[in-house]
Amino acid sequence: MEPVNMGIISVLPAFIAIALAFATRNTVISLMIAIITGTFLAGQGILGFPGLLRTSIGTTGFAWVMLLNTFIGVLVAFFQKTGAIQGFSQYMNDKNLSRKSVQIVTWLLGFVVYFSDSFSPLFAGATMRKISDKAKISREKLSYIADSGAAPVSVLVPITGWAAFLSGLAIGVGNIENIEDAMSLFIRAIPYNFYALITVVFVGLIASGIIKDFGPMKKAEDRAMNEGKLLRDGAIPLVGKELTEMEAHPGIQTRVVLNFLLPVLMIIAIALTTHLTTRSAKTMEAFLIVIIFMSISMRIQGIPLKDIMDAATDGIKGAVPAVMILALAYTLKSLSVTMGTANYIIQMTEGFITPQVLPAITFLIAAFVAFSTGTSWGTFAITMPIALPLAFALSGGQLSPLVMASFAAVAGGGVFGDHCSPLSDTTILASTGAAADHIDHVKTQLPYALITGGLALVVYLVIGFTSL
Repeated sequence: MEPVNMGIISVLPAFIAIALAFATRNTVISLMIAIITGTFLAGQGILGFPGLLRTSIGTTGFAWVMLLNTFIGVLVAFFQKTGAIQGFSQYMNDKNLSRKSVQIVTWLLGFVVYFSDSFSPLFAGATMRKISDKAKISREKLSYIADSGAAPVSVLVPITGWAAFLSGLAIGVGNIENIEDAMSLFIRAIPYNFYALITVVFVGLIASGIIKDFGPMKKAEDRAMNEGKLLRDGAIPLVGKELTEMEAHPGIQTRVVLNFLLPVLMIIAIALTTHLTTRSAKTMEAFLIVIIFMSISMRIQGIPLKDIMDAATDGIKGAVPAVMILALAYTLKSLSVTMGTANYIIQMTEGFITPQVLPAITFLIAAFVAFSTGTSWGTFAITMPIALPLAFALSGGQLSPLVMASFAAVAGGGVFGDHCSPLSDTTILASTGAAADHIDHVKTQLPYALITGGLALVVYLVIGFTSL
């Protein structure tokens, strides 16, 4: 469909998807109804749905996330077939970790795999799930810790794809002439990225028990501890049973280092090395290499080729529920672009921005766009070309604290909206890794995200009126 400007009508599909998802707890049906409604509003009728779906999932962005999710499904299946996850779980069990310690380890895993917000929640959730289950930690809590330790960490580290993307958007604006200037801006803006900083600390405080659970999360935790129910009655885990019920190959000798630690270190090493040498972390290639490596090592360990292929197939099947939602979420994002959702939101707020409120308003706009569209990177691409030139104009063309705060507000606001949205791919992946009900994950995470987002907004207002 050709892009059109539909004003306030453009926000209806996203509103319908979010409202129905919370009301029905069925994300697939909610997304489909929202998309079909949007195609009617855009004048395409019901026949516009298959065409929009085809063009949306035929993009490089969707293919990347889908394949990454699939590769991780295969890797998790291999971890389980070799007994690696079971061995890691046994190692942790031998340490007699408390509930608090299990949550802290899950939180720390986000720092280990900071290079990819997509891999991080899947890795942390899938790796810690069995240990978390034994400690009677609700799946909602596990998915929250995994989710909130992913993007907030990735957006703070200057050697990630997030840093490269955000920096690239700044080139040519004001006195940012090249990638070195842009990367310098990213690094100098880190102290102003209040949502990411506050969230990382807040998750640690929640995991350690210094801040007690409250709201829907407390109910989920009470259910898990007192009733032994890791999921609520009627919950639908966002992962296939092929991954949650797979057993290790009979008679295999568990080798945690060979079948777990080494593959993980290989992924991290390849991603870091390629990022430093090519300025692009080859995460997809890293997973493919590790899958090939594990296939060979599994065969050498005596697992028949047929069982290896069956495990890979089960891994792919286990990733299907998340891929279905991702496909529909990407389709809704495309529809939002076509209907001009983000542009409408920005146009409604441009007229009343002053230097004092610019970072706060930028943060709110970025959050609302990300929440409505389910994409933080798309939000960056939409809001940065507006917020950053405005900040430079209000700063006399100089790289001022206002510019750095506005840059950080775009980054933090995008992550904040992403955390609150059931349409977000990283939120979906966190539900997948933890094998949690997706809407339950969103509902329990939302109060925590709103608190950290509210604190970030207050800090932006304070520095806006006192130091900018």
